[in-house]
Amino acid sequence: MATLMEKLIVSVAEEEGTVPNNKITVVGIGQVSMACAISILGKCLTDELALVDVLEDKLKGEIMDLQHRSLFLQTPKIVANKDYSVTANSKTVVVKCRSSLARRGEAPESVPNCIIIGVSNSADILTYVNWKSSGLPKHCVIVKHGDSSMAVWSGVNVPSISLQEVNPEMGIENNSKNWKKVHKMVVESAYEVIKLKGYTNWATGLSVADLTESMLKHLFRNHPVSTVVKGMYGH
Repeated sequence: MATLMEKLIVSVAEEEGTVPNNKITVVGIGQVSMACAISILGKCLTDELALVDVLEDKLKGEIMDLQHRSLFLQTPKIVANKDYSVTANSKTVVVKCRSSLARRGEAPESVPNCIIIGVSNSADILTYVNWKSSGLPKHCVIVKHGDSSMAVWSGVNVPSISLQEVNPEMGIENNSKNWKKVHKMVVESAYEVIKLKGYTNWATGLSVADLTESMLKHLFRNHPVSTVVKGMYGH
């Protein structure tokens, strides 16, 4: 007698292995990593999402939770494993953990042609370490800006009016309006959030998804990041 599965589903062709077009891997399953994963899924940026972490039970729980949400997501395939082989064919790898994919030396083996997006402080140090240890071209290692970020005052506008044109003092040392305080408040706002709720995650996750979208879709948008600029801009 045919089983219920056999009554409902009939195979008419052999299943063929396919290579994903825009596979994205998230290394780590902490608050920030999962915010990155959910934000990426929410933007429908990937046809396969991979999660990697050494904590097998928590990893299993996260993948089950994502599968329960599958009705509301358009990503057909979500995989997870503590083995980095699950990252194979990834175009983008998001790293938010101290023992990063690149430092473990596994990036060249699993994802030799990926772009690494780092989300840890210190941004400048992490950028250099990931670049040197991964063996990837310098333009393939990008880290979200951190406390060492610089304010690009010439790019500040409301909504399309340059504030520096309205107020040429903006950003100049010892200006009467103390604009440097604005940048300081932006940098320190993350620590205020940490003080109140214990961590930051959602703004970071959405920012990573926005950066990923720009790269995958070639949108030519500006993003504040840390990357290796040796040989550029007079360095």
